[in-house]
Amino acid sequence: MISKGLKALVGVSALLLAASVAACGNDDPGPAGSGTAGVDDGAALTLWTRAATESVSKAYAEAYNASHKNKVTVTSYPNEEYPAKLASAAGAKALPDLFGSDVVFAAQYASQGLWADLTERFTASGLKDKVSPGHVTAGTWEGKNYAVPHTVDMSVMLYNKDLYKQAGLDPEKPPTTMKEFADHARAIDKLGGDVNGTYFGGNCGGCVEFTFWPSVWAAGGDVLDAKGQNAKINSKEMSDVFALYRALYDEGVAAPASKDEAGPTWLGALQSGKIGIAPGPSVWLGLIEEKGVKMGVAPITGLSGGASTFIGGDSIGIGATSTKAAQAWDFLKWTMSDEAQVEVIAKNKGVPIRTDLASNKYSSADPRIVTINSLVAKGKTPYAKNFNASFNDPQSPWLQTVRGALFGDAAKALADGNTAITKSLQQS
Repeated sequence: MISKGLKALVGVSALLLAASVAACGNDDPGPAGSGTAGVDDGAALTLWTRAATESVSKAYAEAYNASHKNKVTVTSYPNEEYPAKLASAAGAKALPDLFGSDVVFAAQYASQGLWADLTERFTASGLKDKVSPGHVTAGTWEGKNYAVPHTVDMSVMLYNKDLYKQAGLDPEKPPTTMKEFADHARAIDKLGGDVNGTYFGGNCGGCVEFTFWPSVWAAGGDVLDAKGQNAKINSKEMSDVFALYRALYDEGVAAPASKDEAGPTWLGALQSGKIGIAPGPSVWLGLIEEKGVKMGVAPITGLSGGASTFIGGDSIGIGATSTKAAQAWDFLKWTMSDEAQVEVIAKNKGVPIRTDLASNKYSSADPRIVTINSLVAKGKTPYAKNFNASFNDPQSPWLQTVRGALFGDAAKALADGNTAITKSLQQS
């Protein structure tokens, strides 16, 4: 869980921000900030993002800067350091004009007052009902909107078409159940040498939730209750998923490095061309193929069928201490426009945040992208105020549960983990 020091800092930050926003008049910073329209008057805007989203944030900024007077400068920080960096900036009343967040942390930041209220501007834009609903919900606190979608990333099954052929599998027929996934991985692993059937992040809570939870959802199970207050991980659906991956590891089908994979080398393992099939972020498709590896894409399924995905990515809002809210909103509104979503995101094989642009001139040219975009309607974005402390923090009870379920006493790990995670979720 988050350290006591960081918790205290975040708490103090929220109190300071309440006074700071009132003093700065954030939602109406002078003549340029009146009304709900954006202002493009040559302002210099700062944008912070975590490393995972740096490339997309910079692509947005580069395109915006080329066609606007305002100029956005992007600064990224390592994923694991980012929450503490934001908390420190909030305590010093020095948040950037704009900052992004992993979508699952959006409710936490909104509740702490780190973002300015965007409700009127977002509603007036006419875009609220056209963007990723999971992101909108995540950025809502007590009926007000504090963040808009920035990037959409979904978990999918990625498979190496060349290894499929070598193993005698049809590269145009990916698995339709997790049982088939395991069979395909075993067949590829028999090729021997430095080839492995599959790979997963066994020491990475975020990696596991992103790639294992869709199998739980596809099987009709769940992980949290609707309010994000109670864990539901001690279930047959969750147990079955862990048992499948555990068996693949014990059999040597999953690469040995899976046990200690904490995230940093996860992509590299798939880029090597030596992994047969593995779940991972949809945005990796292009990154893997840049290395000359021919990839196929399929939905993540349940043990016996179905399909789902973890709708992740980032949300973004205006820093609560910014005095350039109208100019910052001009950038945010533009990122949600047809131009940005088609020419910046879709053109580069990304998933548009706009649900009405899932089918566009770029996605229609690649059936794999159509497959990815179509999963938006079948996936989920978890909602919980204390998500980071409960699931993504290296000291979270979720990571301890993952380690036990994959490499220890699985039944005990899931039972104890359910209790510990619920306690963490309910902390004020």
